Amino acid sequence: MNAQSTNGTPGLSNKIGVIVDSFGIGVTEGLRKAKEVGADGVQIYAVSGEMDPAVLTGSKRRELRDFIGSLGLEISALCGDLAGHGFQDASVNPEKIEKSKRILDLALELGTNVVTTHIGIVPEDRGGAIYDAMHRACEELSQYASSRNAYFAIETGPEPAAHLKSFLDTLGTNGVSVNFDPANMVMVTGDDPVQGVRLLRDYIVHTHVKDGRRLREVDPKKVYGYLGFGEMDHADIADMASGGADFVELPPGEGDVDFDAYFRALQEIGYTGYLTIEREVGRDPAADIAGAVRFIERYR
Repeated sequence: MNAQSTNGTPGLSNKIGVIVDSFGIGVTEGLRKAKEVGADGVQIYAVSGEMDPAVLTGSKRRELRDFIGSLGLEISALCGDLAGHGFQDASVNPEKIEKSKRILDLALELGTNVVTTHIGIVPEDRGGAIYDAMHRACEELSQYASSRNAYFAIETGPEPAAHLKSFLDTLGTNGVSVNFDPANMVMVTGDDPVQGVRLLRDYIVHTHVKDGRRLREVDPKKVYGYLGFGEMDHADIADMASGGADFVELPPGEGDVDFDAYFRALQEIGYTGYLTIEREVGRDPAADIAGAVRFIERYR
């Protein structure tokens, strides 16, 4: 029988993660700060700079893993989001697929089998060139990940959960699965995170704890970009989330994500993985992240 939290929600046993890059102070200091705020593990961007698989080579990987272990932390996931249009553009997909595979290899060496990413908005038209490009890329990535007992985890938000599931169901393996972010759904598509958890239950391998509020209806293409429409990067999305016209990111518990119901739904499907805090806006991210850790601990 589960324990009860102070608000009557069944007690959580999931580990708490934080995204190191959210602190904005570099990897080494960000890892120390993650320990300081009470995290059990960390998610780290591994696309460019010192964490690029082409830069973090040889003994550097062992040294980083040992340092993380010395802090009593582990890696919940690496972030391998290559920006742009995800895998919508067939002409650049070979390079992106190869880079994604190398990020997954790095993840496994560092002790995690999850790489989170964005693949681009899944089109409604299954017969179009963009859908075909995305499907071919994700099928190759899915097969590669499954061969290594690992996952590429697509972040929720660009499309409703039901449509994402219909895409994932067409792949040959579950090597491409889901990094569930409830705030993206609330802020962009207006989708219900609780129903989304239930729909995507067979694919959820990592989650984010983030909150927000949708201020008015917004075209997901305006937020995430789309081939032929334009593209956004994380800086653009953060600018919008900090007080743009369409939505705003808020500390957990201050937005429209029903965390009582969200955490309960994760328990109902038997999710035992990380609850990883993401904070893309705010003047004092360390204080916000520490507050988010305390927020989750109320449910334990």
